[in-house]
Amino acid sequence: MRLIIKIEQNGKLIPAGTIEGNDRHDACFRYAEDYCEHGGVPVSISLPLQKDAFSAEQTAAFFEGLLPEGFTRRSVAQWMHADENDYLSILHGLGKECLGAICVQEEGEEVTASYERVTEAQIRELAAEGVVKSAQMVIKSHLSLTGASGKAGLYYDGNHDEWYLPHGTAPSTHIVKQCHVRLESIVVNERLSMMTAGKCGLSIPGSRILNTGHGKEQEVLFATRRYDRLVDEDSRMIGTLPCPYRLHQEDFCQAMGLPASEKYEGKTPRYLQGMFDILRKYSSDPVRDQLQLWDTILFDYLIGNTDAHIKNFSLLYDKNLKRIRLAPAYDMISTSVYEQSTRDMAFHIGDARSLDDISKESFRIAARQAGLGEKMGLRRLEGMAARFPEALKEAAGELAEGGYGRAQELADRILQTGGWSRIHRLVLP
Repeated sequence: MRLIIKIEQNGKLIPAGTIEGNDRHDACFRYAEDYCEHGGVPVSISLPLQKDAFSAEQTAAFFEGLLPEGFTRRSVAQWMHADENDYLSILHGLGKECLGAICVQEEGEEVTASYERVTEAQIRELAAEGVVKSAQMVIKSHLSLTGASGKAGLYYDGNHDEWYLPHGTAPSTHIVKQCHVRLESIVVNERLSMMTAGKCGLSIPGSRILNTGHGKEQEVLFATRRYDRLVDEDSRMIGTLPCPYRLHQEDFCQAMGLPASEKYEGKTPRYLQGMFDILRKYSSDPVRDQLQLWDTILFDYLIGNTDAHIKNFSLLYDKNLKRIRLAPAYDMISTSVYEQSTRDMAFHIGDARSLDDISKESFRIAARQAGLGEKMGLRRLEGMAARFPEALKEAAGELAEGGYGRAQELADRILQTGGWSRIHRLVLP
């Protein structure tokens, strides 16, 4: 198999290189000679410009990291009559519209771009049927979104309040997720968590709850605006709709050259320091981005988000591919409110990992590991812990006024089960 890897720069898809091989054991990515000679930008920090091909392991770590996981991946593989471990075939099937600015095509393949109107009935089906319907949409649109939860990429026309399914290389503008059948009120939980994060000063993408009925579990969806898509005044048109620019992004798992299977840290603490090292070396505004990353880690702990793995932290490039910044915070929920969820964070905070073991000393150690300085790190912890309960209360109140009364019960559970229940006694007067 020979796949052409393109990356969008200033709205134009540019051939960056190729992946050649039969399977994950021998498929290797190599940059195109012209791309290297004419000022091309690496598609990943873990894949710097070079003439030689990268190993099969290096190639898979980045490119397989563009694919969905779990049920959606299995469904796509079944539809394609492919093995779910055959990431090359799945990448070819879904790679026309990935997260970031990568586009994957076969040599000589002609791909068009169009949008198909999604009816209100289809939106209701997406809410009611959950991950099954989202997998069907992924298959139909050939669009790849990472993660294990049921989600679909859609285009939203705000002028007419209409949703569209992208086809070919047409970019989506929103990621739409369903309720998880095993986790009650997950949509309200995520909206509450994201609203609280914004009130605590974190940079977050716009989001909202889509209510297709009366606010019941099977009638709501969570829609998040894609921060890696930008509709500008000079955007070209696809039919009657302005086409967003693709902004390149990569998560920290990809930037570190790790496969998605290692998104949760093992026994050796290294992920926190690794993320801060990357920001210091590659960010266009390293001081601000390091503080924002630290605040996001603090918030995840306070709200009890033990699923904040390193694929849920990303780097965002500008449309010229010249500047790199920490991406806005995303995929935030309080997992601690669910008894079946783990109490272990996705990576170590200093000398501890469990919500029940992390202490002020843990954050002191973590701040030192991050290179922020202990005083700075603890001062920001105190500030975040002080404003957290009021921000949570305000967010829950706003959601309750909008008809989601469950938010107030969730807020109470978060204060009882998240990191705030422990740390505020240690850091606040």
